[in-house]
Amino acid sequence: MTATYTFDIFTSLDGFGTTGGDADWGGYWGKQGPELLDRRLSLYREEQRMVIGATTYRDFAQMLAASTEESEIHDPWVTRMRNLPTTVVSSTLEGPLDWPDATVAAGDAVDVVSRLKQESKVPLRSHGSLSLNRALVAAGLVDFLQVTVFPVITGRSGQNPIFHGWPDFDLELIESRTLDGRTQEFVYRPTLHP
Repeated sequence: MTATYTFDIFTSLDGFGTTGGDADWGGYWGKQGPELLDRRLSLYREEQRMVIGATTYRDFAQMLAASTEESEIHDPWVTRMRNLPTTVVSSTLEGPLDWPDATVAAGDAVDVVSRLKQESKVPLRSHGSLSLNRALVAAGLVDFLQVTVFPVITGRSGQNPIFHGWPDFDLELIESRTLDGRTQEFVYRPTLHP
């Protein structure tokens, strides 16, 4: 049986993953609420294996090291995500990593994830890791695209365009929900557009 792979991403309405410059909105653009945080925890409560790239690992490790216990970085779902078994796909990192249950898998991301999908007894999930997931979706390895859209437009300050450089895809809507009366979550099945 092949494990499913979900690419899970946060975005502004205009398709950016982060902001920069003088805009300091934070990871949720200041729009986190109890429904969003409960939903995130329920998604990560299930047994699964995380798959992230080296850049995302470094970003997460740096954010966690620089944060306090009271910051949003230590939301319960983030703590749960960090404690899940994790594969970091990288040709530049070497273990052991400062991550509770992480292993480094060197080599091409498509080959690594193809193998993981065949061997894993639990679903695979990735949060962030834009270039890694761009390669995986192009190779047809992403089963589900979970997009959480925050009600902001970051035209001036937006950085890291989520879908820049992707091939064209048709998306089949699997489920959707509104969280805290403002944030939208969509789960799609992507199919390469001919």
